[in-house]
Amino acid sequence: MRLTIIDWLIIGAYFAFNIGIGFYYKARAGKSTTEFFLSGRNVPWWLAGTSMVATTFAADTPLAVTGFVAKNGIAGNWIWWCFLASGMLTVFFYARLWRRAQVMTDVEFAEIRYAGKPAAFLRGFRALYLGIPINCIILGWVNLAMVKILQLIFGIGKFEALVIVLGMIALTSAISTLSGLWGVLVTDMFQFVIKMSMVIILAVFAVNAVGGIEEMKTKLVAAGRGDALNIVPAVGSAWMPMIAFFVYIGVNWWATWYPGAEPGGGGYIAQRMFSAKDERHSLLATLWFNIAHYAIRPWPWILVALASLILYPGLKDPETGYIRVLIDHLPAALRGLMVAAFAAAYMSTIATQLNWGASYLVNDFYRRFWKRDRSDAHYVLASKVATVVLTIISGRGNGRRAAPPLVLVAHQCVERSLRDGDGVRRLAFPPARFWAGQR
Repeated sequence: MRLTIIDWLIIGAYFAFNIGIGFYYKARAGKSTTEFFLSGRNVPWWLAGTSMVATTFAADTPLAVTGFVAKNGIAGNWIWWCFLASGMLTVFFYARLWRRAQVMTDVEFAEIRYAGKPAAFLRGFRALYLGIPINCIILGWVNLAMVKILQLIFGIGKFEALVIVLGMIALTSAISTLSGLWGVLVTDMFQFVIKMSMVIILAVFAVNAVGGIEEMKTKLVAAGRGDALNIVPAVGSAWMPMIAFFVYIGVNWWATWYPGAEPGGGGYIAQRMFSAKDERHSLLATLWFNIAHYAIRPWPWILVALASLILYPGLKDPETGYIRVLIDHLPAALRGLMVAAFAAAYMSTIATQLNWGASYLVNDFYRRFWKRDRSDAHYVLASKVATVVLTIISGRGNGRRAAPPLVLVAHQCVERSLRDGDGVRRLAFPPARFWAGQR
């Protein structure tokens, strides 16, 4: 895909604005660890909620949804729609309680909830387990997805794409290190507006390319893919029999762990609730997140995915259908904004993972077990160091020969998942594979 000078200026302006936000919030983030990780517990609901939505809108998410739709139709999204029940429990039963707890991380709460050395061990173990290996897996699949996107959009090799991704990781890390959670939240807001606007625009052009909504439905039926329009799996569906569907909506949402999707919230979702101004803002932020996450945001992706089934039937890797629609049917004048939108999707997730992971490493391990009773300035510096360390681990994970074994395994799992055509489902929802009978 060819970009003009104007496209490159738009992309450059996007990065410059993000850097400006980082410097603007530098002084505020350096005041204390509460400011660095929780924005002083003074975040309005609309900003905290939008940040939750932006964080879960990664560069790979539209591709993963396209893969679900291509393989199993709209109903394929129940693999993650089933978590809506968990999200609504968090809104009405847990959001106020999380804010009231006055903790910095959900891991810290474990030691308060239980007692003694076992509770302390649980806190330290979860801090390291979630902060490093789980973080590496999430960073791994997001990095590799961005490499895949860059290769398709620019027609470049894997090495060149890796170099660009490493540069974006470094820039995102610099912004997160400078500005803490305030910078993450504000850039999330800016990035969400860009990427949501562009996926809606792309959906409009995709639907027009196949002749409109009614023509899309007619062509899908004619191509033998009318089942792709089903909102729920058909009775007797081979990929998800009705009993498996009931397992998804009745069991899987509480039996599967995924950051922020477990009953009660957790991870970076809990971090946003901790940072809210008060309990009311915590509840409203989580409510807005669940409405946007499940009811609004997926539909532009789904429309593009359905259009790709008509425009590019029989793709070996159906996830690439999303990028092909972008390349072939988005007007040239909007290509720069679309590239910026993918960069925004990537950077919002990376920034959150770095800040969230650093909060575990510093608050729940370093401060709790290693260096106790130091000044807040000391812990702020440790927080910035932890952010940089996580960045280096992620960056080295992209350089295969120099990768630590843990990161290398994570990247190999992600690559195998992408190669097999299941997107991130095999990593994010392993129990779902079991219930669906997929081995």
